[in-house]
Amino acid sequence: MKKVAFIFPGQGSQSIGMGKDFFENNDIAKEMIKKASDRLNIDFEKLLFEENDKLGLTEYTQPAILLVSSIANKIFKDKCDIQPEFVLGHSLGEFSALVAAGAIDYLDAIELVHKRGQFMTEACSDGGAGMMALVGIDDKVAEDICETQRKEGKQVWPANYNQDGQLVLAGIKADLESLVDTFKEAGAKRAIVLDMSVASHCELLTSAVENLRPYLDEYLKDEFLPVISNVTAQEYTTKDEAIELLSSQLTSPVKYKQSVASNAQKVDAFIEFGNGVVLKGLNRKICKGTPTLNVSDMASLDKVIEEVNS
Repeated sequence: MKKVAFIFPGQGSQSIGMGKDFFENNDIAKEMIKKASDRLNIDFEKLLFEENDKLGLTEYTQPAILLVSSIANKIFKDKCDIQPEFVLGHSLGEFSALVAAGAIDYLDAIELVHKRGQFMTEACSDGGAGMMALVGIDDKVAEDICETQRKEGKQVWPANYNQDGQLVLAGIKADLESLVDTFKEAGAKRAIVLDMSVASHCELLTSAVENLRPYLDEYLKDEFLPVISNVTAQEYTTKDEAIELLSSQLTSPVKYKQSVASNAQKVDAFIEFGNGVVLKGLNRKICKGTPTLNVSDMASLDKVIEEVNS
């Protein structure tokens, strides 16, 4: 049996219909969705499977993504007795990873990230927050521009290190918009202001940190399987570490590519759980020698089980 790592996507991976194949073909999925609906008083069947405007709102997006990822992982673990070497998630996905690591019950995690989404929205409620995707620019060049612009009073920070040549910034939308030409002149092939009203992983979320900490303290368990931190790209296994790192994660950039690159040698394959193949696409560029499999429906589940047992 292969050595594997479990990985989990974050916000942006959502789409109407995600998890429906699990729901229609597996009783575990039906039960988990019903319990989540009862816990939050949110109709997750409607949220996930019917056209609506809520799935794009942070406080609904986060529990929906975590729920689908947790369903995929739970069904997989019931069918395949394999222990991951470590777990890893992209931004919100770190909370799905904590569920898989045994650090938190999935229902507690669903409530936790629902609150997290609310706190993030509240922190940016004054308006003007946004994010920008940069393609084709060196990290150091982008970092230096952000630092220079902050000294001049603009609020812009690196937020997501996705892969070489792909970096997401966060801050005040007007400040980001004013820098499109600056980044292009510095070598960026594309500088796209995203359709978002929350600025993730930057200092604009400072007020959300203290709001989140009591829930982390209440719901997290004392010890669990190794989780790779978005903040440090290193593993942690205790509640005290988790509280500090998950609090810092709100205002610190996601070091996804660093996390994958520095830990890929520990495993034969990554398995992505949840909707789509976002992380599989990133991993293909980050660590060409380590394949990424994905479990997003029953067919892909069976395929991955066959692969890891071969």
